[in-house]
Amino acid sequence: MADDPEPGPDFEVPMGLFQDMEDLKAQFAALSAQVKALTESGADGAGEAFADDDASAGEEREEAAEEEDEGTFPPFILLLDSPLYDDELRALIEWVEGVLVPGYLAEPSSDARWCPEWFEHPVAVARLHACWLAWQELTDPATCGYTGPSVWHRDHLDPCMAQLRGSTGPFAGCTKGEHQVDHRMPGIVPSAWSRVED
Repeated sequence: MADDPEPGPDFEVPMGLFQDMEDLKAQFAALSAQVKALTESGADGAGEAFADDDASAGEEREEAAEEEDEGTFPPFILLLDSPLYDDELRALIEWVEGVLVPGYLAEPSSDARWCPEWFEHPVAVARLHACWLAWQELTDPATCGYTGPSVWHRDHLDPCMAQLRGSTGPFAGCTKGEHQVDHRMPGIVPSAWSRVED
């Protein structure tokens, strides 16, 4: 004997639900008519004022979004010209001298060099600025959660310090009490491409 399929649940839709739906339809139709009347009426200027308000609100939203984008993603320091470069360098110096040096740098040595005039070394400025940008993002729990500081140490601080403080880094020619900026500037490298044929 074949099993008969069970019939679906038997329930009644309350009459109030149908009335509520009809009320919603009527309210929607009335609002639609009001919107249409306001947008089409040009005689009293209400529609134009409405459009002007919408346009100015749209422009304000775009300007706010642009300002937010500029504030959210600061440019890399080497791409800036004065006075923006000077302002960014000043802020970087405050972070390096206020956070990085006292918190992370031990006494300089032959294995871990540091130049007190690090801001005179473009390579150091570039690397420290990149590290600082990452620090700003990865120490904010709202943007990176609770693992951000660990990621910053592992992926940004440790490689940056290894490059800066290593024996071949930008401070390689700087010793205690002696600062040398141009020690890493390469001379003209002879090349087969630039050799003058005799």
